[in-house]
Amino acid sequence: MHSQDPARKQELKAFLFLTVVMAPVLAALIVSTYGFAIWIYQMFAGPPTG
Repeated sequence: MHSQDPARKQELKAFLFLTVVMAPVLAALIVSTYGFAIWIYQMFAGPPTG
């Protein structure tokens, strides 16, 4: 079992990196891109009426 310890530590580091760093960054990028797309659309189509 000691031969898998380095691989398990690497896997844990990768999981923590994905969940702590990449997931929030990706979520912020998606939300920002969506807001930017709506902003650009409204520059051409005008503000929403209703």
